[in-house]
Amino acid sequence: MMKRSFTLKLVLAALVISGSFVSCKKSGGGRGISDGTGWKMDGRDGGFHANTKYKGQETGPGLVFVEGGAFTMGQVEDDVMHDWNNTPTQQTVQSFYIDEHEVTNVMYLEYLDWLKRTFPPENPEYRNIYYGALPDTLVWRSPLGSNEVFVENYLRHPAYQEFPVVGVSWVQAMQYCNWRTDRVNEQILESKGLFQKNAHTQFSNGASNFNTDTYLSSPENTYGGDSTAVKKGIPYYKYNRENQDPDSKKALRPEKATRSANTSDGILLPKYTLPTEAQWEYAAKAIVENREYNNVKGRKKYPWNGMYTRRGDRKRAGDQLANFKQGRGDYAGVAGWSDDGATLTIAVKTYPPNAFGLYDMAGNVAEWVADVYRPIIDASATDLNYYRGNDFTKQKIGEDGKVVVIKEGVEYDTLSNGRIVPKVLPGSVARESLDEADVYLRPNFEKAYNVNYRDGDFPSTRFYEQYTSDSLEFEELKKKTNMYNSPQNKISRDSLGNIIRNRDKSGERTSLISDEVRVYKGGSWKDRAYWLDPAQRRYLPQDMATNYIGFRCAMPRVGSESLKKKRARD
Repeated sequence: MMKRSFTLKLVLAALVISGSFVSCKKSGGGRGISDGTGWKMDGRDGGFHANTKYKGQETGPGLVFVEGGAFTMGQVEDDVMHDWNNTPTQQTVQSFYIDEHEVTNVMYLEYLDWLKRTFPPENPEYRNIYYGALPDTLVWRSPLGSNEVFVENYLRHPAYQEFPVVGVSWVQAMQYCNWRTDRVNEQILESKGLFQKNAHTQFSNGASNFNTDTYLSSPENTYGGDSTAVKKGIPYYKYNRENQDPDSKKALRPEKATRSANTSDGILLPKYTLPTEAQWEYAAKAIVENREYNNVKGRKKYPWNGMYTRRGDRKRAGDQLANFKQGRGDYAGVAGWSDDGATLTIAVKTYPPNAFGLYDMAGNVAEWVADVYRPIIDASATDLNYYRGNDFTKQKIGEDGKVVVIKEGVEYDTLSNGRIVPKVLPGSVARESLDEADVYLRPNFEKAYNVNYRDGDFPSTRFYEQYTSDSLEFEELKKKTNMYNSPQNKISRDSLGNIIRNRDKSGERTSLISDEVRVYKGGSWKDRAYWLDPAQRRYLPQDMATNYIGFRCAMPRVGSESLKKKRARD
């Protein structure tokens, strides 16, 4: 009986093992076999190629993974300022990556050094590429303050190299993010042997530099079209029918070849960008430590647990958890153990991180986020990955059917503060706005420019239904009516480079809100504790810089929402 039972167990085990082999064979994608056609997808027979061994997105330099989820975006405390601009709303954000700490002076100096080497300011054509990226060090000056030491030293002195960079506008922060994307992907390709060693220094000059979009869309124009920069490509197999003897009866065999990396290889990382307001607030609140099953237990006033700004553990009891202005004329506290250690800014990672492992989500400096400011978060329009600021564009295609790469001539913008900045760097792919054909009969969006969608565009106003859309009165009213009619100051420069200021002298302006003001979040070294609440939100023009606003970068997560597979609870 025992022998028969043992034999039965062996048979069952064999069936299970064979069944697992059958199931593996059925899930053909994991073995390089198409579930749709049955053909191999490794490309060795010259057929379709797909990366079936992809293991997930790599974490980019400086980033921390934040698993997404639902949370209450907005205030959880009394609105003592009566701003009424952070009404609670339930939102969900997808998983993403965000910088462990704010961008520091030394990180920004690396960017400036690259710009100076690649686009020498001695060249009049490139002069404003470098100078347009320089932080405004004069933000430290005060009519009744002795702060010249910061004006002269804060950006470049090694004593401040791990301090957060300030004096950077929203526009400059976004341009840094774009640059960082290209440098990280360039390093990835060079480390994998696709480029010559040190290509990032030998071939970066003027229009001859690496741009991620150019490499993906027009690889022949990488490094300005200098083919010597490319060492080798991704190996694959192809059929070369040109070399086939038409009278031969032998089957055509595939030949080895190489190609540039593309999106389907999963080698390159998505773009660095500023975090959206929803992403930043979600990361700062870190409600993951308050999670109980599928509920959040309690509210969080700060990025850390508790209702106070001081630590409560026995070893460090009484130490401040962030640097902020503690009272009138009190930026740090009385010198000694209770002092927060920072009259102004302080080196990043000085204070403990929050539950996501992120530093300085309160205090040190406030931070730019990607969103255009509006007093209301329109949760009825979108409650998933909320973001206000979309202006959809597409790659510009030339008459030859290929994407247009900007090789010569730099187009600049003159900002409202008179600073001149490049729109895009040479070597980038030219982009243009979507046209009517691109948005025709789309159920998800109707126009390319959505910055003022449902709050600032003409259909949002109370005048919209007063006239028919084909009447002359409609067009005139459309020009004059705006929910956010901030001053329209125009800045330009003459042929000698002198600033020409045309200020808006209209007495009918009622708001400072426009499509060019951006949200900044988090309290800074000069803010009271009230502003340390991640839900608080303020705004400034996107081309303005201060001594208390910095930034950190973020990156979307592609693929799975979690780094690890979920398993049943024990």
